[in-house]
Amino acid sequence: MEPIKIGLLGLGTVGGGTVQVLTRNLAEITRRAGRSLQIAHAAARDYDPNLPGLDQIGRIGKDAFAVVEDPQVHIVVELIGGYSPARELVLRAIENGKHVVTANKALIALHGNEIFAAAREKGVVVAFEAAVAGGIPLIKALREGLAANHIQWIAGIINGTGNFILSEMRDRGRDFEEVLAEAQALGYAEADPTFDVEGIDAAHKLTILGSLAFGIPLQFQKTFTEGIGKIQSQDVAYAAELGYRIKHLGIARRTERGIELRVHPTLIPQRRLLANVDGVMNAVLVQGDAVGPTLYYGAGAGALPTASAVVADIVDVARVLTTDAENRVPHLAFQPDELADLPVLPMEAVETAYYLRISALDRPGVMAEIAGILGAEGISIEAIQQKEPQAGESHVPLILLTHRVLEAKMNRAIQDIEALGSVRGSVVRIRMEPLAG
Repeated sequence: MEPIKIGLLGLGTVGGGTVQVLTRNLAEITRRAGRSLQIAHAAARDYDPNLPGLDQIGRIGKDAFAVVEDPQVHIVVELIGGYSPARELVLRAIENGKHVVTANKALIALHGNEIFAAAREKGVVVAFEAAVAGGIPLIKALREGLAANHIQWIAGIINGTGNFILSEMRDRGRDFEEVLAEAQALGYAEADPTFDVEGIDAAHKLTILGSLAFGIPLQFQKTFTEGIGKIQSQDVAYAAELGYRIKHLGIARRTERGIELRVHPTLIPQRRLLANVDGVMNAVLVQGDAVGPTLYYGAGAGALPTASAVVADIVDVARVLTTDAENRVPHLAFQPDELADLPVLPMEAVETAYYLRISALDRPGVMAEIAGILGAEGISIEAIQQKEPQAGESHVPLILLTHRVLEAKMNRAIQDIEALGSVRGSVVRIRMEPLAG
């Protein structure tokens, strides 16, 4: 039987890893797929000429559109990233009747609805396991392994760069800017780290997870996103004193009023497994009504871990090449005509608990003023700590943990607290989640 011909777009970190994994493990992969696989045509502007397995590629050029137009190619693997020309390339490949494998979370989060509709019309598969959490088979778990469950919520560390920064700040008491510079030097963060530290990368991934979990269309623009740039080492230390750790989480939750999709720094109890995921590792906790909590942990990025997911998708596509389109696993887990029009809640309508750090004047009555503002909004205090003032300082850090309350109420309370003459600067707010199964 003729091998399945692959067209590869991109020979960078993930593309190079895909070539290595596919050529090195070809015999084992063929046993799993039932047919041999061959990279017939690749396109890249630049690549390492010493890359292992490069000699087994049929043809290498610079024109990505030539790959998607190549009549020999059965599966197009898009690993160039970004929004454009990736969108145009993927849509053209689909129009040509080719199956697509991609690791591009931004593309799926923003244009996935359009891409999947085009794929259904042409009867082809778009596989995207590597788009979320690198080598962790999370999308397959949601689409297939947990198909019997109502997914209640998902909470995950889905960006390794942010997790590395917060881990270093906690373990070594270092400041954000210092650790970010090291993350860039180590290659964990890009020269422009905005997508990582501001939560945009995690929001792309959470958008996909929310759609898979709850059967809703992809809605990146409705995902609340907050980064970690304002977290200070003192907040990390204060959280530890109270028995918590700060993690940059993506949280998707089904409520009676709608769906929560939010990415932000979060205090979680230090005894939780998720609180003990350190460095650049990823971990996602999924709560299903039948199975309970399940945890998925592993490398969320890197050449070979991500290539592992890419090649697994290629194997899946190879298996379904002889399957009629109606019997394939749906792209977003639910049948296309069964996607629900559940509202995605604005952040103001989300209910959670809070850590607050307030720089308050060290004099009697100030705490009563602050407590009065919180009480007027129906916000009850779970714990409070007043730190010792530094020499010559008139203001002290006041640390409060609150019970759960609507974000809109907390917004009003913080605005009133910041307006007090006894309070200096902005109130530091970090949301809290118990993540109890």
